[in-house]
Amino acid sequence: MLDEQQKRFYGRIGLILLFVAVLAAFFAVRGNQWLSLDVIKENRDRLMDFTEHHYILMLFASALLYIATTAFSIPGGGILSLAMGVLFGRWLGTLVTVIASTLGALLAFLAARFVFADFAHAKLSQSPVAVRIVEGFEGDAFRYLLFLRLVPLFPFWLVNLAPAVTNISARTFFLATLIGVIPGSFVYVNLGQALGEISDIKDIWSPEVIFGLMLLGLLIVLPAVSRKNHGGARG
Repeated sequence: MLDEQQKRFYGRIGLILLFVAVLAAFFAVRGNQWLSLDVIKENRDRLMDFTEHHYILMLFASALLYIATTAFSIPGGGILSLAMGVLFGRWLGTLVTVIASTLGALLAFLAARFVFADFAHAKLSQSPVAVRIVEGFEGDAFRYLLFLRLVPLFPFWLVNLAPAVTNISARTFFLATLIGVIPGSFVYVNLGQALGEISDIKDIWSPEVIFGLMLLGLLIVLPAVSRKNHGGARG
């Protein structure tokens, strides 16, 4: 019989092999070419027609695809969010995107914590910048992660994996992600309805949109910073 340490070791190996296999399969079938703005635009009418005749199937299939893409850190979340707007409209598309991206992010976070946490924590402790990032999570993890979700300063996959080496709980990670992805998801899905006017995925992040999200992010973190400063002053 395997002891607990051996089970954990083989579990880690299994997850690593699964991760590598999924990524290899994705690029082997040229998935990166399928998850592109041009492909979505070229097949828009076909996708809408198929969705109209197989609505529930497409709803669940799209959600599962989004979850898998996020969980395995496969690039293409923005494209899928645009597609959600095309296929399911502004409100349902946003709801599916928020739920699917949150569940996928949680799976990535849990896998990273289970497989890489000990190794990554040892490496990150050698970098002063990384130490400060980790300390940010350990201070007020909910607000800190919420800020990172609201303001698109770092790739989504990185914000999924970095907290795995901190003490943030899965519940806090889930709630902060669920709330934090709502504005960005709405921006993507809403613009998906005007897909023909978008020539590049980067066009979505206009200075006005980024500025608005930054203001929203600051409103989230300022109360925590203010309390910390007042507490330091009293001390």
